[in-house]
Amino acid sequence: MIQCKRAYAPAASTDGQRILVDRLWPRNCRKDQLPLDQWLPDVAPSTSLRKAFKAGDLDFAQFTTAYRQELAAHPQHWWGLVDSAAKDTLTLIFSANDPLANNAVVLAQWLEEELDRRSDARSPACYLSDFPDH
Repeated sequence: MIQCKRAYAPAASTDGQRILVDRLWPRNCRKDQLPLDQWLPDVAPSTSLRKAFKAGDLDFAQFTTAYRQELAAHPQHWWGLVDSAAKDTLTLIFSANDPLANNAVVLAQWLEEELDRRSDARSPACYLSDFPDH
């Protein structure tokens, strides 16, 4: 399961692995007071994309499209998150004010789609037991 949570919300025992997915550290949040398992600034939108969205130059749909393109171009930044989400609850931590229109929501959707793709993958049948001499 993948969930998103603001950095300013209290941690819960149901959070599982907590990953900060913002390029910048949350304002007014001391590093020793934010319970995290990891901070992955490279999985966040590029600085130029983040600034364009914050300035209002892009609406959320445009931001989502551009961010998804960045994610597709850099799978090394998010690939490990898919493995974590497949094993346990993964909580993506963000600092944006809007809980529905932010990079963590887009990333969570992206990761859920990747989990679905993986679960649809079928490996071919193994016939090794039919050939005991090999």
